Amino acid sequence: MSAPAKLVILLHGVGSNGAGLAPLTGVLRPAIPAANFVSPDAPLPFDHGPGRQWFSVTGITEGNRSARIAAARAGFDATLAAIIDAHGLTGRLDSVALLGFSQGSIMALDAVATGRWQVAAVAAFSGRLASPPPLAPLLGTKVLLVHGAADPVIPASDSTRAAGTLRGLGMDVALHIQPGLGHTISADGAALAARFLGEALG
Repeated sequence: MSAPAKLVILLHGVGSNGAGLAPLTGVLRPAIPAANFVSPDAPLPFDHGPGRQWFSVTGITEGNRSARIAAARAGFDATLAAIIDAHGLTGRLDSVALLGFSQGSIMALDAVATGRWQVAAVAAFSGRLASPPPLAPLLGTKVLLVHGAADPVIPASDSTRAAGTLRGLGMDVALHIQPGLGHTISADGAALAARFLGEALG
């Protein structure tokens, strides 16, 4: 019997939807030809127009952000669990990787930093680690952080800080700050993620 395919789950940012990240599969697939790619919609409707969100950013502050992330875990975990089960990989998280952008990155980093999801790898673009303590990652997940130095939405220093925190917890983290780039995924960043996920998923 052949081994189950690999799985990459793409997690979009606030106000977007799964279709927004789906074009990345064209860059990723050549590096991970055995992978399936799924780009789900977040569970909640966006507060300010069309699109979806993992948690509301209305009235969000440094003081209440971590509580909103914690409250979003149930919906996030249910979304991941359903996708992973549908692909026959429950109990095979070493064959699963997450790729997030912005709010999707925040949720992906929360998932591994808390030890809830010991996936093979996380590629997080333009994100931050804003999870409430305690943080107790299960070591083995590789993390790639990519951030534009000119990001006006989430400063690149948030990824630098996340790298330091996760490394301090014993995680394997690579950090790439891209000069002049704003709040987006560049072609170079996508290529970095393709190589990273291809190596992590074997």
